[in-house]
Amino acid sequence: MPVMGVTKFERFFRAAAGLSVDKNDLKRYADFIDQKLYDFFLIAQAKAKANGRDIIEPQDLPITKGLQESIHAFKQLDQEIELQPLLDQLATHPALELSASEETQHRLPAIAGGLSLAMAKSFRIIAPDRTHPLTPEWEQVLGLFDLLL
Repeated sequence: MPVMGVTKFERFFRAAAGLSVDKNDLKRYADFIDQKLYDFFLIAQAKAKANGRDIIEPQDLPITKGLQESIHAFKQLDQEIELQPLLDQLATHPALELSASEETQHRLPAIAGGLSLAMAKSFRIIAPDRTHPLTPEWEQVLGLFDLLL
C-alpha cells in the first residue's frame, strides 16, 4: 500500500475509534476486508440462485441494520478522510460462480467502509482502554465477525 494510503488508514482508525495502527495492522485489515467480502458474496450467491437469478443483485447481499448504519456513518466520516479511493481498490468482487451486477459492484467500497467502521468500533468494545490493538484484540474482533458472517 502506498505511503499516502497508509496515512489515510491511520487517520481513519484514529477518527473512527481513537486507535493507533501500524503497517502490520493494515495488512490484517486488508485481509479482513477480503475475507468478509468473500463471505458476503457466498451468501449473496446462494440467495441469487435460490431466487432463480444468474447475477448477484444488491438485495442479495446480507446487509443488516447495524451494517447499514455503519455504512452511512462511514460515508459521513469519509468526507474528511477521503478513504473511498483506496477502498475502491481493496473492495473487489471475489471469483465465484455468479457475477455481480454493476450496481452491486458499485456498492462494494461503501460496504467495505461500513465493515471498517464497525470493526474499529469493535476494538473499543473489546478493549476500551487500549489505543493500539494487539494480536489478541485482533483475534477477538475477527472472531466476532466470523460469528456474524
